[in-house]
Amino acid sequence: MQAVAKAKYVRMSSIKIGRVLSLVRGKIVEQALDHLHYMRKDAAQTIRKTILSAVANLGNLEEGQRIDHHEIKIKEAFVTEGPTLKRFRPMSMGRAGQIRKRTSHLIIIVEDTK
Repeated sequence: MQAVAKAKYVRMSSIKIGRVLSLVRGKIVEQALDHLHYMRKDAAQTIRKTILSAVANLGNLEEGQRIDHHEIKIKEAFVTEGPTLKRFRPMSMGRAGQIRKRTSHLIIIVEDTK
C-alpha cells in the first residue's frame, strides 16, 4: 500500500529542495528522518514534515494496523517549480531591478514494504 503527501507553495527554490531530496530518495523512512534531522539546510525541515505527513496518511489508510517506520520506504520523491512572485527593487539611476521569489511543490510517495 502507498500514500502521498504534498507540500504546495513552499517559499524556496526547487533547486535548493532538490539537492536535499536526492539524498533521501529511495531510503527507508527511519534512515531518511535521521539524515534530515542533522542536516543544516532549511529544505531539510520542509522535507521532514512532508515525509511525516505521508507516513501519517499511510496510517490512516491502514486502519487498526500498527505501522513501523523500519518497514516504510520512500518510493518516489520529487519537486516541481511553483509560481514565481515578482517584486521590484529600486536601483541606481532611476532603474528598477526585478526580484524573483520562487516557490515549489514537493510530492512524496511512501510505500509499505511488507
